[in-house]
Amino acid sequence: RPAPPDRLRPEHRGGIRISEADLRPHSFRGETAAELVFVNGRFAAGLSSVNDLPQGVFAESLAAALENRKALLEGHLGRYADFETRGFVAWNTAFLQEGAFVFVPAGIALPNPIHLLWVSVGEREPFAAHPRALVLLEKGAAATVVESYVSASDGAFLTNAVTEARVEEGASLTHLRLQAEGEKAYHVGNVQAHQEGGSRFRSLTFTFGAALSRCEIGSVLDGERAWCELDGLYVGRGDQLIDNHTLIHHASARCDSRELYKGILTDRARGVFSGKIVVRQDAQQTDAKQTNQALLLSGSATVHAKPQLEIFADDVKCTHGATVGRLDEDAVFYLRARGIDEGDARNLLTFAFASDLTERIEFAPLRRRAEDLLAARLPQGAKIRGDL
Repeated sequence: RPAPPDRLRPEHRGGIRISEADLRPHSFRGETAAELVFVNGRFAAGLSSVNDLPQGVFAESLAAALENRKALLEGHLGRYADFETRGFVAWNTAFLQEGAFVFVPAGIALPNPIHLLWVSVGEREPFAAHPRALVLLEKGAAATVVESYVSASDGAFLTNAVTEARVEEGASLTHLRLQAEGEKAYHVGNVQAHQEGGSRFRSLTFTFGAALSRCEIGSVLDGERAWCELDGLYVGRGDQLIDNHTLIHHASARCDSRELYKGILTDRARGVFSGKIVVRQDAQQTDAKQTNQALLLSGSATVHAKPQLEIFADDVKCTHGATVGRLDEDAVFYLRARGIDEGDARNLLTFAFASDLTERIEFAPLRRRAEDLLAARLPQGAKIRGDL
């Protein structure tokens, strides 16, 4: 019997078999310029697809890049994520064998995103995967990179992920990160960007999965008039712990940064937001704003907020703030007075709270995925999702 086409052939990775059908709920194939699939941290070429990329643009496995494009990687891989003071980054670096490499040359703007799909498949025993990604944008380039961390089974595992990005002068990088792993998973992530003058880095992080999730995201604004935005939405239920840490380092003058993180917690879920903005002495005329808001849907849910400013310059405009609370009962009453069921009213208000972030996702397939995941975590959320 003839062998099946590559797109139908299950991919075998270390005794684990996974097919295209297993990936369908998580894939954005057909909507992206490239989709690189990794199974338990290892590149699955038979499940990946690369469309017609502009000349000079690379989206490939890190192993292939290390072999064929070593000169491009030199001076970047391992430079931006600090493995000397971050134990999990050091662990990831020590096990660095495979990963993803994205390179966009000067002046090239990609109209469609590049999707890095990290899939974990349970084995008989718990295991650890160490995803690694390096994204390089040269002068004036523009790209959107989507990273999805998902489970294809209910097994226990640890994901220890590191993503590094270099955004050169005048370049623009949008980084979308979705974490929706299983309830037995443990997830540790680290995303670090380095920006040159006039560059733009926008990060949107959406956290729904894992029993314990911790993600550190940061950027160094190392050139005048660089712009950075770090946004995130985390939704916890059951006994989940979701830990968010951000650091924006203003190292040059006349740079702007914006930050908005929102959390929705129910049952006994716990959330953490620790955000720091550092302004160096020479970073005059900095404009930075940080906002953190959390919505508690049960009496047992908790959140810990720690907004921080470290300012060593005197000509700056910096603000930060944190708000934790429950749904406005007057707003619930207003909707009920107009014939809306109480449960539906609470779900609508919760959706409205989250929509400030989900509506910032310009990539429509990911926006719908995030909204579906949010609905699945609310009582009768599917009903409200249909009404919307």
